[in-house]
Amino acid sequence: MKHILSVIAFMIVSFAVQGLNHFVINIEYYANIDFARPEPVMALGFLTMIIQGSILTLALAHIAPINARVKDGLKVSLSFGLFLGFYIAFAEPAKYTAPSIPGWIFTEGLASTIQFVVFGFVLGFIHERFTKAST
Repeated sequence: MKHILSVIAFMIVSFAVQGLNHFVINIEYYANIDFARPEPVMALGFLTMIIQGSILTLALAHIAPINARVKDGLKVSLSFGLFLGFYIAFAEPAKYTAPSIPGWIFTEGLASTIQFVVFGFVLGFIHERFTKAST
């Protein structure tokens, strides 16, 4: 159950942070990106979130199978977040024509940081609660 809740939580956190970033706060910024689709393929986004959430929750269960804590969730989430976030923030504007490389790095870096910090707390909380409930 903790894995299902963790995947759902990842989807909620990711959609909230990235959705607000892309479709509300920075809508004009993303509208000016020539290579972006006017309408994203949402099914691929949801599939990605399910796979990423699954990897994160299973990684935490592997790293801290007993007595997982919020700090463990943060470590796992931030590790994966840094790995993915650096690619998104630095490699993508190196490959694609971004309207502004510094703007891209700031926008994507900030959104990724918020997403993975918030999810790290949630992931650790879910695993910690299920550990306490099973004892």
